[in-house]
Amino acid sequence: MKERNILAGFHTEEDAGKAKEALQQAGFSIISIDRVGQFPGNGNERIMNPISGEIPSLGNLTLAGDFPSGRDASVLAAVDPDASGMADRGDDDMNRSVLLTAVVPEERGDEATEIIRSCGGMI
Repeated sequence: MKERNILAGFHTEEDAGKAKEALQQAGFSIISIDRVGQFPGNGNERIMNPISGEIPSLGNLTLAGDFPSGRDASVLAAVDPDASGMADRGDDDMNRSVLLTAVVPEERGDEATEIIRSCGGMI
């Protein structure tokens, strides 16, 4: 049986959860939800005061990234416009950090795609 792999981005885990529920109600079973990001790590778990000087890097402070590979990666990440706040991409679709993945039968792929889009997902 042929299968279709669907990757969809969502703004929130709640929206992705609604899509997952709707897909399950429609009879689809292979569905997962994950959080993805441009930078490594799970973000900052404590409040950092930049005045104290106790911050690893601008990328760590503003992008909530962990850079275990060394300082070079954090310096490079600080070049991103999101780190400085000096530019606005104005692209709402770039901020979809929740990924829903579904594997569906090929003949029901369009149905699954419509369910995902109706819940706010971007295929």
